[in-house]
Amino acid sequence: MNVNQSKIPQATAKRLPLYYRFLKNLHASGKQRVSSAELSDAVKVDSATIRRDFSYFGALGKKGYGYNVNYLLSFFRKTLDQDEVTKVALIGVGNLGTAFLHYNFSKNNNTKIEISFDVDEAKIGKDIGGVPVRHLDKLEEELPEGVSVAILTIPASVAQPVTDRLVKCGITGILNFTPARLNVPENIRVHHIDLAVELQSLVYFLKHYPSE
Repeated sequence: MNVNQSKIPQATAKRLPLYYRFLKNLHASGKQRVSSAELSDAVKVDSATIRRDFSYFGALGKKGYGYNVNYLLSFFRKTLDQDEVTKVALIGVGNLGTAFLHYNFSKNNNTKIEISFDVDEAKIGKDIGGVPVRHLDKLEEELPEGVSVAILTIPASVAQPVTDRLVKCGITGILNFTPARLNVPENIRVHHIDLAVELQSLVYFLKHYPSE
């Protein structure tokens, strides 16, 4: 099926990995088909939204039958490039960075942290979670070929200069856990994850929308 990915709404694109994870679980349990209502209950996205998301990819299911789990799993594996390994660099081996290294996307076989960087001499040269720690001063020398994504878990004050160096090294995607808002060229994709803001948002919704 020829799908024009550029016409898929970003909100839909962000939900695709969620669908894929649930479909993998269904496949592992031996389930052959699933309805949009079952999907909705599992991923907490309403049925209408799921049907609309899937409609961007053509006829993925049949009315009255639902969706074939094996077919959907195969389709979304290709759509999400799950057969290709994405190599990642982690910048900042503090508490959060160390947690990432130990986890290293263990349930996502196509994503792997290949290398990490820090400035703490006590950590340089060690392996944490099987991932080598190198000095940030040697980023340009040590960054392995093929690494396209970086995770930033560093102080906000150094986030921009480190980002500038990553861009020059060929990094095209950045998962930013710092409060800094990064300036990057148009061809670089940055996803900001500010844990403090997310927590404040959660508390606000708990107070003002308790019944939802």
